Amino acid sequence: MTGNINDMTSGLTEGQKGSALGLSAYFIWGGFPLYFKAISSVPASEIVAHRIIWSAVFLLLFIAVNGKGKQFAATLRDRRALAVLVLTTLLISVNWFTFITAVASGNVLESSLGYFINPLVSVFLGFMFLRERLTKRQWASIVLAAVGVTIQTVMLGKVPVVSLILAFTFGLYGLVRKAAKVPAVKGLAVEMILLSPLMLIYMAYLFSNGRAHFLSGDTRIDVLLVLAGLVTSIPLILYGAALSHMRLSTLGIMQYIVPTAHFIWAVFAFGEKFTMAHMISFGFIWAGLVLYTSESLGVMKLKPATQAAGQVSDSRQEAEGRSSATEN
Repeated sequence: MTGNINDMTSGLTEGQKGSALGLSAYFIWGGFPLYFKAISSVPASEIVAHRIIWSAVFLLLFIAVNGKGKQFAATLRDRRALAVLVLTTLLISVNWFTFITAVASGNVLESSLGYFINPLVSVFLGFMFLRERLTKRQWASIVLAAVGVTIQTVMLGKVPVVSLILAFTFGLYGLVRKAAKVPAVKGLAVEMILLSPLMLIYMAYLFSNGRAHFLSGDTRIDVLLVLAGLVTSIPLILYGAALSHMRLSTLGIMQYIVPTAHFIWAVFAFGEKFTMAHMISFGFIWAGLVLYTSESLGVMKLKPATQAAGQVSDSRQEAEGRSSATEN
């Protein structure tokens, strides 16, 4: 598949290749609410099970086809990496279950809020656990996001639990994943393999009790559940390919495509209510993101081009660890 991606982008410059691949990944992730809404009749736990099982199958095939089997086997023998990936597996499972439940229950707007504040949560976690120094703009952006969440809690009378779970599980996932130092695709494959036995047992339980939706007579649902592996894996592969053609910082700014798309689907496609409380809350969070992004752009402009180019290769491993988040 890597060869096919290169063939499809052969007539483009490096920057154009990176943009095309990165935008493709983010637009697929942005369309996740449509996909999961189409299978919302299936319980979230069963969807997660299929997502894990079929992702494991597809990623193993992808690794085999690309001749990365030996490297993958070496990862499986690395006890330290496996210990880290066990923890990331739990975090990403909670994240996926929460997101799928949010889509099925009509809370896509709240889930989009979680992915809007995720970059700011990641910055805060870096300060808390990695002792990374924050600039005044970064502190201001975190405060604005906190104010936005507080306003929504007070005005709507409830804590945005879905938003906070999504933001913190994904932020912690990226934080912990950095310690594994395993490329995104291989890392996700290991995570899916670790969980697949439990998911297969769970599916056997559902079938034995006549509660499985898979192969129950609805061909459309069967096909969509099998496609969960492709839906999960393809954008991650595209993202990984994009990293080799463009700067990480530029690719990172594209991440706002995903929650923006989710926001649009929630309000204009699914008819979820966007109240004055939401408007004020999102306004504070968007203001925080503007500060955060302007800070990132300012750093990009100050760095010499040669230094920035060197940092792309140095930070690519770190970025791949975060990306297998595939968000959602």
